[in-house]
Amino acid sequence: MRIESSRRLIDTVAWVLIDEGRILCARPRDKHEFYIPGGKREGAETDRQTLIREIAEELTVTLLPGSILHVGTYQADVPGDEPVAVRMGCYTAEYTGTLTPSSEIAEIAWFTYADRDAVPPVDRILFDDLVARGKLPRR
Repeated sequence: MRIESSRRLIDTVAWVLIDEGRILCARPRDKHEFYIPGGKREGAETDRQTLIREIAEELTVTLLPGSILHVGTYQADVPGDEPVAVRMGCYTAEYTGTLTPSSEIAEIAWFTYADRDAVPPVDRILFDDLVARGKLPRR
């Protein structure tokens, strides 16, 4: 997908955690929509550095760096009046600790493919790809 020069691009990374046919999603405080956990890089961080930091900040667990694997990179326009797109580099990883929402996360939930419409457009593309690859059941 080609982005127009006037279109702003938000570059993010996300942690794909699937368990028993469900994918982990988080709802930040002061937002109504759930997202795949992750966020934007700070400074010259790599995707891996951003992912490890963001997941520790949001879910209070530690990702194991040697287990991080790229799932795919997805991009979609953000609905609204502004010309904005989100690019999301997605990774799986093993972790240590107990998944617990931090102060910036209102709640976490395990979504199935049936919950696809409750997430933003870029996350929907991830859901579709995971189903097509047999990683997330279509139910």
